[in-house]
This record gives sequence, structure tokens and C-alpha cells, in this order.
Amino acid sequence: MLKNKLINKEQHLNRQRGMSLIGLILTLGILGVCVMIGAKVVPTVIEFMGIKKAIVVAKAAGTTPREIMESFDKQADVGYLEAIKGKDLVITKSDDGFDVSFSYQKKIPLTGPASLVMDYEGTTAKSGVAAKMKEQ
Repeated sequence: MLKNKLINKEQHLNRQRGMSLIGLILTLGILGVCVMIGAKVVPTVIEFMGIKKAIVVAKAAGTTPREIMESFDKQADVGYLEAIKGKDLVITKSDDGFDVSFSYQKKIPLTGPASLVMDYEGTTAKSGVAAKMKEQ
């Protein structure tokens, strides 16, 4: 009986636990790729959020489309927003003044021929539907 307990204890101690070296390398590789992509995507998302705030401020500051564009350009200069300019905004007349919308694509190079394309759009319209930009 005592001999069986010792054998079971010895088998329990000899059993391997944890992650293998190959598993660790694969996990670190996947984690590294995720961090690399995140480091390139996060700045574009921060810029998008800055643009959304800037169109709200521009809408409140202007009474004409020209004033809204100029106000947006000032906000963009202060906030280092380079993705779009005031001339890229779509300004439409609404019941409570003007609605300001935008949409743009950001191409993020990853490695070699691989890249990631992000589509961003936003609006100040209460419906939440951005006005479509004119074809260029």
C-alpha cells in the first residue's frame, strides 16, 4: 500500500506541466504580430476620433458652409489631423442648420505588399447616417 502511494507520487512529480518551447515561440509570434498591427492602427483610430470632435466644434462655430470649413481647418491644425481638410467635408442643410459629414480611407502598410485599408466615416446628423461624398 505504501509502495503504491510512493509510485503514484513519483508519477505525479514526473508528469510535465506548462508550455513547450514551440508553443511559447508560436504564442510570442502571434502576440508580436498583434502588437505590430495594433501599433499601426491605434494612431489612425485616435485621428478619426479627433476628426469627429472637430466636426462637432466646426458645426457649432460656423453659420455658413465656408465658416464651417475654415473652423474645421483650424481645429485640424491644432489637433494635428492630416487625413482630411475642410474642403473634404460634406456639408448639407438640415432643419437645425447644417450637418457635417466625412468619409475617407486610410491605407496602413504592414510588410512587403501587405497593407490594411481602414474605412472611416462620421457625421453630425441626428440620424447618424453620413451624407455620401461627391464622386471626384
